[in-house]
Amino acid sequence: MKKIILGRTNQEVSTISLGTWAHGGPNKAGGRGVGWGGHDDSLAQRALILAWESGINHWDTADVYGNGHSEKLIGQTWNTVPRNDIFLASKVGWDQGAYPHFYHPDQMRKQLENSLRLLKVDQLDLYYFHHCMFGKQEEYLGAAMETMLRFKDEGKIRFIGLSDWNLSKIMKVVDQINPDVIQPYRNVYDDAYGDSGLKNWVDTNQVGVVFFSPLRHGLLTGKYAGPAKFESGDFRSTVPEFTDADFITRMQENKQMLKDRFPDHPQPVLYGLTGALLSDAPTGCVLLGQRNPDQVAAAAALGEPLNEEDSQWVFSLY
Repeated sequence: MKKIILGRTNQEVSTISLGTWAHGGPNKAGGRGVGWGGHDDSLAQRALILAWESGINHWDTADVYGNGHSEKLIGQTWNTVPRNDIFLASKVGWDQGAYPHFYHPDQMRKQLENSLRLLKVDQLDLYYFHHCMFGKQEEYLGAAMETMLRFKDEGKIRFIGLSDWNLSKIMKVVDQINPDVIQPYRNVYDDAYGDSGLKNWVDTNQVGVVFFSPLRHGLLTGKYAGPAKFESGDFRSTVPEFTDADFITRMQENKQMLKDRFPDHPQPVLYGLTGALLSDAPTGCVLLGQRNPDQVAAAAALGEPLNEEDSQWVFSLY
């Protein structure tokens, strides 16, 4: 597995990193699906161990993935996986608790302590603000940032991260937070990384960048033969393209073109979709959901950036 230095953290991590949103299983918040169906704890445990054996040493989770279930599964691996072999990240922000806003310092501390307990660790390598909703005028940002810095001073976290689906929101607060690592939504279909100014900020400040949802929840791979339905509590049921027959057909056509373009690669579709994202991010990696051994085996064959010509071709395809 290819490794990169994750920006100014100076930590060596796998270019294909392990996302564990799906390890939390199906879940709802406000009546809306926010988890993933089809989960199996035993397969997920085997996937985590195989990921370590395959050199995938950067694992990403969050307090709200299954309301702690994902973190608990990771915490159960340390009898097999050496803790120091894994660059471990979690997040805070989506569990508001009894407080009037997301980033109340008392709630942040409660969530951190619970994450450490479930993960069975004394320290997180990376702790993210899970989103950029710090109030209408960012009035809660100062106290939230002070809280994060206090966690760092206490030795409970090593590095501070910032994540969001909306890259414009990241850009509004990125200078104030000055995170060590940024985790933006990015794939070859939805790509605002350059136009938003975030790529320039990352490159200028030598910050690590971790792209999430690189497959757009699996849609871009062309693996769906027709409109898909998911169980209650599955986030994918909220994504309209899963029921768009024309979109699904187009993805199947793209799948074949990727196979034709990269015929010698064992995972030509995934190679194109992830390699294009790595092509312009020397301090970056891609989070792939890996909740069973087959997905880990596929991920382990990836990690190389595409050359400029191939990268431009893949982006143009989508």
